[in-house]
Amino acid sequence: MTLDPIHVENIARLAYGIAGDVDTTDHEDLAGQVWTEWLPELYRDGRVVVEPVADHERGLAPIDDVALAERPFGTVHGLDSGTINPTTFKNGLVVDVAHAAMAADPTDLDLHRDRTIVATVHAGDSTADFDGEWTERDAGHTRQRVLHAPRVNRYAEGVVHALALYLAEGTHALDHADEVDELLVLDGPIYPKELFTWQDRDPELGELAREAKPRAVVEKYVRLVERFVERDVPLAGFVKNPSSRTIVRSLDRKGFESPWPDDTALFTRLLERREGAGDTAGVGASADRDEGDDARVEDALTFTTWFHSRGGADRTMAADSDALGIERRLDAELYEPTFMVVYDPRTDVTYKLEAPYAFTREDATRERLTRQVLADVATTRGPPAAVGKADELARISTTEKAALRRKFEERFDSDQQATYDDHRWGKAQY
Repeated sequence: MTLDPIHVENIARLAYGIAGDVDTTDHEDLAGQVWTEWLPELYRDGRVVVEPVADHERGLAPIDDVALAERPFGTVHGLDSGTINPTTFKNGLVVDVAHAAMAADPTDLDLHRDRTIVATVHAGDSTADFDGEWTERDAGHTRQRVLHAPRVNRYAEGVVHALALYLAEGTHALDHADEVDELLVLDGPIYPKELFTWQDRDPELGELAREAKPRAVVEKYVRLVERFVERDVPLAGFVKNPSSRTIVRSLDRKGFESPWPDDTALFTRLLERREGAGDTAGVGASADRDEGDDARVEDALTFTTWFHSRGGADRTMAADSDALGIERRLDAELYEPTFMVVYDPRTDVTYKLEAPYAFTREDATRERLTRQVLADVATTRGPPAAVGKADELARISTTEKAALRRKFEERFDSDQQATYDDHRWGKAQY
């Protein structure tokens, strides 16, 4: 049964009551205050968690001009990892399978054929041991292994997912690092931040993050940074759906009542431009307007300069943290995540580009990375082409996921553990 028109109308009327209590006209002033007064040096618990790498500015790049501009990097490689999603079976096993691929722009078909596959298994039986060694298939183009996840009382699905995803991605990146001559862009953050958040989510997960297997996964990313620094080739991460709350949480701790749910919403407010804002050539709208009457200006990408990030999940790799006890062979500050934010008004989407400070400490490299991401977003209306190709290569379709789960059921001689939602939404049929 669907909603009758009268029900739709009644629900829509609720919006009038909500809108009447929310005044967004001063959000630009608040955002500007945060930018001017807090972001030049934002403290939390006595530490500087966000500060500019160099200049503290917002910029504007005309879309047509930047899309046609010469790219600073002639060849860009992208890397991504896709999974079938955690699956629980009636025999007590929880399994996820990740599949990593690297792509190049311009295309390199031999490289695209190479894959790294990891199946991570969690078992309630403490006597079971599913760990396997790396093996090669497809004439050496595929490396694969089974990883037995450390036992946990809760969060088994999240654990197998994170370990499979990041072990496949980190291994594939290291194995193919020497094939990248100009720039590697990961699809997502530069570090396995989902593992880093374990320390804040639950004491048991926090202890698990420091066990041998999770630390070995994180160590691959530490070594990846070192390899690229040694080769003097930049490494970056393109975050399509940034969700950090480091800034807004730090502001809340200082008694600043933030109207934004996360940092992305804040940066979107700072970077969006609207007609009638008083200075449409500038970045960030003035509060002296009626937002409902002014169209968004869509002729230019807007962006920030680069920031250090040492709070939230990024704290793990900050210079004053211990990186889960992993040895850092370079100066600790070189591993710190830095980021810039890009806003595309055509799609009303905000992206984040990350890179280790080892690369962004240099003015020339920062400028090249900035010009590259602006040109890519202007051209594709989304991620860089190499990242988009890697996403296509690594993605496991719904049909393929269903087929793989059926094969696991046959091999385990055990069905998936079904839920009512599976039955309700038809997932069990796949």
